[in-house]
Amino acid sequence: MYVRGAKNREEVWLLDHIEAMGLDGTAFRSRDYVVAVDEASGEKAGFGRIRVHKPDDASSDDADSGRSGRTDAVCELTSIGVLEGWRGQGVGAHVVERLLEYAGDEGFDTVYALTGAGSYLAQFGFRRIEESQLPSVLEVRLEAKREGVDPDAVPYALEVDRFRMPERLREAFKRAPDDSEEAGTDESAEDFGIDPESATYKYDTGR
Repeated sequence: MYVRGAKNREEVWLLDHIEAMGLDGTAFRSRDYVVAVDEASGEKAGFGRIRVHKPDDASSDDADSGRSGRTDAVCELTSIGVLEGWRGQGVGAHVVERLLEYAGDEGFDTVYALTGAGSYLAQFGFRRIEESQLPSVLEVRLEAKREGVDPDAVPYALEVDRFRMPERLREAFKRAPDDSEEAGTDESAEDFGIDPESATYKYDTGR
């Protein structure tokens, strides 16, 4: 099992699963996502997104993630999803880990999440913060989430260098190929569609 950047041709697959899981697809761009993939079968097991927001650009859903002004930009962890057959095997945790690594590589010291499922994030070191501590662009984003897909959303934050991976999740991820359902190596129609029986809601770290 490994986690890589999403490919352009996976846009339909991502959008279908985001919709089926009730995740936040606002300002969708496939290049913001990573995908967890089983090396043996090629089966996609989960995904997640880092969204970069410009300051003073709260009204735009197309905030550019260019490097100019990077020190003032804001990094949000959002839309983490795991397919049903892969749950409980550390896939989501390693998606989060890869996204935090990306944020650090891009020069971010802090990553934010706006979610009603904060207990999941707490195991990685995320802490609940006051709304007044949010950058202005995320104050607007929080309000939009509460009015939309996540009425219980509250803000969390994590300093990138304080991320921790629980050992039980790391070990589960190592065993994931043995525990997963057998899958073919060729892509099928289901790779670009959705089966409600096999891809349902698990959690969302930033709906």
